[in-house]
Amino acid sequence: MKTVTILSGGAAQGLVRGLTEAFKAQTGLGIDGEFGAVGVMADKLRASTPADLVILTQALLAKLAEEKLVAPASITDIGRVETALAVRSRDPQVTVKTEADLRDALRSADAIYVPDTKASTAGQHVARVLDQLGIAYEVASRLKIFPNGATAMRELATSTAQRPIGCTQATEIIATDGITLSGSLPPGCELVTMYTAGVTTRAVHPEEAAALVALLAGADRKALRQRVGFAG
Repeated sequence: MKTVTILSGGAAQGLVRGLTEAFKAQTGLGIDGEFGAVGVMADKLRASTPADLVILTQALLAKLAEEKLVAPASITDIGRVETALAVRSRDPQVTVKTEADLRDALRSADAIYVPDTKASTAGQHVARVLDQLGIAYEVASRLKIFPNGATAMRELATSTAQRPIGCTQATEIIATDGITLSGSLPPGCELVTMYTAGVTTRAVHPEEAAALVALLAGADRKALRQRVGFAG
């Protein structure tokens, strides 16, 4: 089967999975590609990794358009995703309403599961928040850093730690069996990121890629987007 290839941030994996059958019915094509830290995916496109479509942060799409790697007219916002906390499904929920609550929750965890703190949206934010809270050095040895949020959450689900916690995009938390979205980050520590799709300038299937963008952002898919963790 022919496929449309994508390079995408991990935040959109659940949404893409949910649209695979509808896209196949509409175009006759499957969907193939990679999901991971947005910085890594952008660099793959820059390194000429084949892709018809990219789904990354709004800021990165704008840069890739400037670099003439994405067609500007194709760029479409999909929805916002918050960075949130996760716990194993069998563990008590962690609720944080203030920075002090978050500091206490992270200090009390014996393992903190996060995505790449240099290349991923959520991981970079976690690193900034730890600095902001003044506990980066204190918890450094407890950080469990993985290439992307999906991997970090799968590792959290099977963690043998006593009091583990995770922090990544809400969509990646919702998509992972064995863990639960425990709550939002408190005011002053929150992050809500707009994810955006665009057809690449080297697309082999540009029309089908544009059709997938329309599905991803379509008003009739709002319920699906919300179910997998996207806000409006």
